[in-house]
Amino acid sequence: MANESRPCPCDIGDRFDYGGRGQEVQIEHIKAYVCKPPTNTDKAVIVIHDIFGWQLPNTRYMADMLTTNGYIAICPDFFVGQEAWKPSNDWASFDEWRKTRDAGKTDKELDVVLKYLREQCGAKKIGVIGFCWGGAAVQHLMLKNPQLKTGVSLYGVIRFFEDRSNLLHPTFFIFAEKDDHIPLEQVTLLEQKLKENCKVDYKVKIYPGQTHGFVHRKREDINPQDKPYIEEGRKDMINWLNKYL
Repeated sequence: MANESRPCPCDIGDRFDYGGRGQEVQIEHIKAYVCKPPTNTDKAVIVIHDIFGWQLPNTRYMADMLTTNGYIAICPDFFVGQEAWKPSNDWASFDEWRKTRDAGKTDKELDVVLKYLREQCGAKKIGVIGFCWGGAAVQHLMLKNPQLKTGVSLYGVIRFFEDRSNLLHPTFFIFAEKDDHIPLEQVTLLEQKLKENCKVDYKVKIYPGQTHGFVHRKREDINPQDKPYIEEGRKDMINWLNKYL
C-alpha cells in the first residue's frame, strides 16, 4: 500500500533522454504513439503508461523496443487529454487527481485502439503490457477483455484480485523485491489466489534487490548493479509475448 507522503508507488526515477522512432496519431478521441517494424506483421502490443503519461520518453523507449522485436507497438493516451502527473506536483493532491484517472476504467479507450490495430494496422494477435498505473490496468483487462491474447503487468498495484482471480488470458506479473508500495505479502496472496482459481497460464516473478519501476525507470549505465535485472525483466517480458503472440 502507498504511504501518505507518496500515495502512488510511481517515482520518476531516471527520465530517459529519448526522442522515439514512431509517430503520434489521432484515433477517434484518443491520441497515441505508434511504432511499426520494417516488415509486415499481424502481431501488436498495446503499451499502457504509468502516471507520467503517454508522452514520457521511458514509455516510448519500451514501445520502440517491442518494435525492434517484431511487434507493432502503440501507446495510447489513456488519460484522454487530461494532464499527466508531474514530479513537481504536490503528492497531497494525488488522490483527487487519480479519481478521474481510474485504471479500471480503460475499456472504452481499449476498444477504440483494438479497432484501429485491426482495421488500420492489420493486427490479428494483440497483447498488452503496462507499468505501475498501467500494470493495474493490465490486471483489470486480463480479468475482463476477451479480445486480448496475453498481458504483462509490471509492478501494477494489486487492485483487481480481491473478488476474483480467474484470468481470461495468460498473464505475467513482474514485481520488485524491495518495492515499498507492493509488499511481498500481497504478491504471495496474489499467487495463492491464482493457484486456487486460475485456469490459464500465469507467472509471478520477483526480481531480487529491485525497486518499483526498475524495468523502465532505471538506466543501465547509471545503475550498474541493477543492469542484469533490468535486462532480465525486459527479456522475460519479450519472451512471454513471443510465447503467446
